[in-house]
Amino acid sequence: MAEAVGVSGLRVRRGGRVVVDDVSFTAPFGGVLAVLGPNGAGKSSLLKALAGVVPSEGDIRLSGRRARELRAPERARLAAYVPQQSELRSPLAVASVVAQGRYAHHAGRVRAAAADEEAVDRALRLTNTAPLASRPFTALSQGERQRVLLARAIATEARILLLDEPTAALDVGHALRLYALLRRLAADGYCIVVVLHPLAEALDWTDAAVLMEGGRLREQGETRDVIKPGAVESIYDVRLVPGGALGFQLPAENKARRGGSLP
Repeated sequence: MAEAVGVSGLRVRRGGRVVVDDVSFTAPFGGVLAVLGPNGAGKSSLLKALAGVVPSEGDIRLSGRRARELRAPERARLAAYVPQQSELRSPLAVASVVAQGRYAHHAGRVRAAAADEEAVDRALRLTNTAPLASRPFTALSQGERQRVLLARAIATEARILLLDEPTAALDVGHALRLYALLRRLAADGYCIVVVLHPLAEALDWTDAAVLMEGGRLREQGETRDVIKPGAVESIYDVRLVPGGALGFQLPAENKARRGGSLP
């Protein structure tokens, strides 16, 4: 599979302190990569560096292009970032928030083109936020807001999606549906890089993982090889208990398939 994200010697400094230190990995199109680690491991800072939200040192490649050579609109058309929480405080309608994802395509245009409207409609449909389209963003629950932020990212038509703990505010049903959507997007050729805390969910829904501690990369590879007793016990200071958690799944008709294309 073609490389979507390539990171070499990445370093991020926040407030004079190194929070991501000499991290290197790759992620292909067609897969879901989990970024794992305890609180303070540098996961969110890593994701923000990939998105260009915070400055960084080292080399980042997006779709084979060096990120430092891209203008902001070009970068936004390649990789879309979904934060843990939105700073948006204006009561914009949900459809208008999702349409913000089209700004990188406007090139000075004021009015939306047909392609913009189609992209917004598709994003609303995929994230099951179309029923919320006319509601003010500020009137939504945190879980609803998270789905709208994902819709905005999908509306960019960027093929690399960077998600920071997207299920943290979702109930179990909406969380499973979001994971199923991410699998469908990956099957359609997207690259998904997602920061996660629940290790069981990473095992169930992701293909590969990087495990961080103290800003450094400790393990990387297929998820089932990264989440193993030695690494988990060393980094999290807990004992891994196979099958030791509750399990949930969507009804059979709603399960994501590993293959196929999106509508």
